[in-house]
Amino acid sequence: MENLISIFVDSVFVGNILLAYFLGMCSFLAVSKRVDTAVGLGLAVVFVLTITVPVNWLINTYLLKEGALAWAGMPHLDLSFLEFISFIAVIAAMVQLVEMFIDRFSASLYNSLGIFLPLIAVNCAILGSSLFMVQRNYTLGQATVYGFSSGVGFALAIIAISAIRYKLRYSNIPAPLRGLGITMLMTGLMSIAFMAFAGIKFK
Repeated sequence: MENLISIFVDSVFVGNILLAYFLGMCSFLAVSKRVDTAVGLGLAVVFVLTITVPVNWLINTYLLKEGALAWAGMPHLDLSFLEFISFIAVIAAMVQLVEMFIDRFSASLYNSLGIFLPLIAVNCAILGSSLFMVQRNYTLGQATVYGFSSGVGFALAIIAISAIRYKLRYSNIPAPLRGLGITMLMTGLMSIAFMAFAGIKFK
């Protein structure tokens, strides 16, 4: 349990997929102009990551990695070269479900997210989470917690920066920093603030 809590805190704050690894910055910068769209995209990413990371763990463990097909009588078969395309296929399927759900129940949010909703399928933050899961040799439980907490970290970061950008509209910002400049500056400061959680240890 303590290990799962450590994974959760690390993924949300210290190892935030956006602020520590700067993955998924395209949607982070484009969708964070409005708080409502940021919340919608954040929740969509939480759902996609919570489903795709454990599903990709199962695919990698029982189909792709070397020795995974021992249960089928092929212990020496190594299909790990199919890792990228398999992970992306799972992600694309989940994103399609999310897109259909949002289109059905919230047309305004669907229109606000625009092209960035289907682009979740090729968002490097989504694929990066599955690849990190494999690299770190997580168990299924750890992979599930990691997927959920990575999504929470993404949502927290994009909602926070969208709220800050909303306030910045009414601030007297120096001309050279207006727009993307002040956004990147605030993103850097947020990443430093999140790193403050690095000192938390669970024993």
